[in-house]
Amino acid sequence: MSSYRGRFAPSPTGPLHLGSLVAAMASYLDARVHQGQWLVRIEDLDFDRNVQGADTAILHTLQRCGMHWDEDIVWQSQRTEFYQTALQTLATHVFPCGCSRKEIADSRVRAGLQDQQIYPGTCRHGLASGKPARSYRLRVPDGDAAVFEFEDRFLGRQIQNLATEVGDFVLKRADGFWAYQLAVVVDDALQDITHIVRGSDLLDSTARQIYLQKLLGLPAPAYLHLPVVLSTNGEKLSKQTGAVGFDWGDNDLLKEALLPAADFLELHLARHPIDIPDFWNLASEMWQHKLSEKKGHDIS
Repeated sequence: MSSYRGRFAPSPTGPLHLGSLVAAMASYLDARVHQGQWLVRIEDLDFDRNVQGADTAILHTLQRCGMHWDEDIVWQSQRTEFYQTALQTLATHVFPCGCSRKEIADSRVRAGLQDQQIYPGTCRHGLASGKPARSYRLRVPDGDAAVFEFEDRFLGRQIQNLATEVGDFVLKRADGFWAYQLAVVVDDALQDITHIVRGSDLLDSTARQIYLQKLLGLPAPAYLHLPVVLSTNGEKLSKQTGAVGFDWGDNDLLKEALLPAADFLELHLARHPIDIPDFWNLASEMWQHKLSEKKGHDIS
């Protein structure tokens, strides 16, 4: 029995569209090829952006597309106690921050630094007198200890310096919501996730997550980052950039969803599938072939 455990973790900000289907398809195929388990987690911690009923709609579309999960669905909004426990475990590495985004950008402009989003360390040695805490940040290491490397299964060796490219990053936001970086690390560990397949828009987050895994004494999964589907304006396809869900009425999901997603992943099927189960058999063969083409990357 394979020890592979993968997952698809959508945010319920709207219906499943081509961009999110590509990530779901790749993670599902990877689990099939490894004869592993495939889980679904609803990442609904950004309450301001959640759309009522979107989680149910996403799950319904996945099922109509022939993707079936192996364990009960997990909603992050029901797991906040685990994030609080992790924050307490990290207490010696965490500090309160009173800075707004504008203050961070302004301080970097004054310092003559180009990237206005990298945190300049303003509060890492204590809050200014009379300034309340807005968020809680994780102190990143300095020098050589700040450099993190990992091997992406598609992209190869990746390197990021957390001190110079990221800075101390938020674990709990000013609005009281838990940050993605902490929640995803905690949940991947609790669900025993061994392999993560996701879009390359999250590649920049990986070093931060590996650092959190190290501090919390958690194993690091294997990572694979995919190209993201772009809108006509060259932006990541999302609800905000005009992405439209495709699961309505009795439309043909094989023709209108699965085959376009497979084309984007460059899965050149041996023939036209006769139905959705046939599609998954053909796509699995091509996914395994695609993995084997990546020299030096073992699919096991």
